[in-house]
Amino acid sequence: MIEKHHSDLSIARQCRLLSISRSSFYYEPKGETAFNLMLMRLIDEQFLKTPFYGVRQMTWHLRAEGHVVNEKRVRRLMRLMGLMPIYQVPKTTIKAKGHNIWPYLLKDLKIDQPNQAWCSDVTYIPMRRGFLYLVAIMDWATRKVLAWRLSDTLEADICVDALNDALIRFGPPDIMNTDLGSQFTSWAWTNRLRKAGVKISMDGKGRFLDNIFVERLWRSLKYECVYLHAWDGGAAAREGIGKWTAFYNNRRPHSALGGRTPNAVYWNGNEKSQPDWQTRSVA
Repeated sequence: MIEKHHSDLSIARQCRLLSISRSSFYYEPKGETAFNLMLMRLIDEQFLKTPFYGVRQMTWHLRAEGHVVNEKRVRRLMRLMGLMPIYQVPKTTIKAKGHNIWPYLLKDLKIDQPNQAWCSDVTYIPMRRGFLYLVAIMDWATRKVLAWRLSDTLEADICVDALNDALIRFGPPDIMNTDLGSQFTSWAWTNRLRKAGVKISMDGKGRFLDNIFVERLWRSLKYECVYLHAWDGGAAAREGIGKWTAFYNNRRPHSALGGRTPNAVYWNGNEKSQPDWQTRSVA
């Protein structure tokens, strides 16, 4: 937005025109401390095992492991990571102001065909000196990962970008199911689905298992790939996740699919000569 070497306008002039201070332009965020990044990694690992842990329980867990933390710090870090515990209670997700909530459409529905239903979710990806967010689009019946994106912000844009990629590559599904996160209740996400003629489904109150397939994907990805590396930046993370996802789709046998791969089931036993998809991602 501001050009440092503009031929006619100085930085000060550009800042005045945009109604921002020069100090805001020169400010560089410090990021999280090494201690906080370590805590976030531990929280992420524990959350995969006990996704029902809230702030208090996670604080107790970290203290039991010998880390001096209080609930205020843990609450901030879990919020930064986009983690929300799952409970079988009337309300588990706070509705974003002004966002509509769509009904859950998958109850008692037999889902056994590709593109019958898709699902999506966002997760936290730890790195050596920071972290990124990963969104994936998955086919419900075949567990095939259709598209993914990496980003350093937890915004709806990366979700819509991944959705567009999946729609272009595989055509629209009948139904898209997500949780009630603000990215998925946003106008940008729901409007794109409506334009594609896709029915929108969102997890019902207390339905903590509705997005279980994506949660299992995150667990496999992190234990088989993410936690085995200490990536220095987005490029290395994209390469690593891209290779693992290609392996997952094309070569990794899936117990729920009778030992077949997601690609084999998606293409109904006649795997087309699809290249290992390493979709463009943002970091």
